[in-house]
Amino acid sequence: MSATYIHYAAPSSLPSDYAILSRYAGHNSERNEGEESAIEDREESELLLNAEEGEERPGRRTSLTAPFIRPLNPTMAPITARDKSPAAVPTENTPLLNPLVPRIEEEVDSPGHDSETTPSERVWEEVKILVKYTLPVFGSHVLEYSLVVASVISIGHLSTTALAAATLGSMTASVTGLSIIQGFASTLDTMLPSAWTSSEPKLVGLWAQRMAVVVAASLIPILAIWFNAESILLLLRQEPEVAHLAGIYLKWTAIGLPAYAFNGISRRYFQSQGLFTVPTRIIMVVAPINALLNYLLVWGPKPFSLGYIGAPIATAISFNLISIASVAYGIFFVPRTAWHPITRRSFTSLGILVQLGLSGAAQVCSEWWSWELVGLAASLLGPATLATQSVLLVSASTTFQAPFALSVATSVRVGNLLGEENAKRAGIAANSSLLVTFAIASIASTMFMVFRNSWAYLFNNDPEVVKLVASILPLVALFQVFDGLGATTGGILRARGKQFTGAMLNLSGYYLVGIPFGLWLAFKRDMGLTGLWIGLTVSLVYVATTGAYLCLTTDWEREVEKVRARLAADKGTSPAMQSHA
Repeated sequence: MSATYIHYAAPSSLPSDYAILSRYAGHNSERNEGEESAIEDREESELLLNAEEGEERPGRRTSLTAPFIRPLNPTMAPITARDKSPAAVPTENTPLLNPLVPRIEEEVDSPGHDSETTPSERVWEEVKILVKYTLPVFGSHVLEYSLVVASVISIGHLSTTALAAATLGSMTASVTGLSIIQGFASTLDTMLPSAWTSSEPKLVGLWAQRMAVVVAASLIPILAIWFNAESILLLLRQEPEVAHLAGIYLKWTAIGLPAYAFNGISRRYFQSQGLFTVPTRIIMVVAPINALLNYLLVWGPKPFSLGYIGAPIATAISFNLISIASVAYGIFFVPRTAWHPITRRSFTSLGILVQLGLSGAAQVCSEWWSWELVGLAASLLGPATLATQSVLLVSASTTFQAPFALSVATSVRVGNLLGEENAKRAGIAANSSLLVTFAIASIASTMFMVFRNSWAYLFNNDPEVVKLVASILPLVALFQVFDGLGATTGGILRARGKQFTGAMLNLSGYYLVGIPFGLWLAFKRDMGLTGLWIGLTVSLVYVATTGAYLCLTTDWEREVEKVRARLAADKGTSPAMQSHA
């Protein structure tokens, strides 16, 4: 069986890397309601396409009548309920689209605030907002890792073959399914935040429903691959026993795939409204249940113990529990201002989601798959190199979660500001996120440099592995800045609807520049694993610097016009009519 890796930006990447490392260690120890007309649909699609292609052309339910349930975030209440506050009084600075609508209201968003502060104060204000948004997102991502970590750890103690099969199954799931779903769901980073702060917040629910339709259709070919995985893996010359167990792993994991897809949508539904803590609270409850299920279903007493298949069943149950809890939270504990009744409109304008979704999938998959190729190349360099690669990827996986969470927070903040037509603040928020990235990356880089000679002992005691890790960690420390910048600029591009640009950056950076260069250094210049990581560093430098340039030179007034056009299309009005409403 060839070694496999999952790019560390992805959910479940850390468990896969841990699995490979554990296998190596084990080897050593043993060795709009109603029907719409066709004309309206066509006009809507044309306006949406114009909004998304605007940069190349010249120039992401019914509200309750009374507060039956108290909102978790008091600032989420309609402004009409707070009409005595200064922020609720329309002025010449009040956005035309949404003078009296629900919003994620920050103190800095009050009319006239910017005229009373200096540029540096405005940057610092955005930094504090982004950090506030990032922390719960970071917590939810870390806890999400634990779901599959528990599965891999449970299987890892059964046998080396079982662990190898789980690793192969996890990699196959990510490459053929999870990365694609995440790519499509990333389109909601463009649609939802701006919809929430517009005059039609129920468009948040409408776009979420539309994405559910698109993702449901994409599950059909994914499930077909998963249920025929054994035959496919045998064609790829995997060991028969490992391929058989990996196929079983994928079949049982498939029980949780629809829930996994739904969770990606529901998480963005909450986050776009500023309810960042909701997904975190849910997963905080499910994570320990998942650990208990893994113990009972894999190692527990009869009749609970199922052995190998117990781990993927436990993970699938956990994904479904998250979905059930998300639905319950949305119905009973969150005001349904963002919800749109399920109508035939849920099946309209799917083309724009498919278009953006394909670009988003290309953006995510091109990055995930590139790390698979590097892992495969590393497996050809020997067991010590393979273990070193695992140590490095587990380490980078952990430190990457902070800038990745920041990228999600940035997408929401920038998208909300674009929906409010606050172009100036959107630019400040985007630029401030880059500063926060530098601060986060500096901490990680310093940690790797200070502990580079002893870092490997956290994972393995092999002297060769310890030495090799110490020699490559300075490279890992160097690219922390560029890796973080790549994540943050990716979030800004998603907020702008530029998934295609992000995909082109990743494809060119990894497949035309970094990976070929790294392979040449590794095998032609005999630099081994160091050469591969130099290639990865070059890729990240290219992607990050180019992405940062695109973000710093953004015309934010034009981005507001694009958002206005998209929102006008969903309301059946022209942008000109909306801007003068």
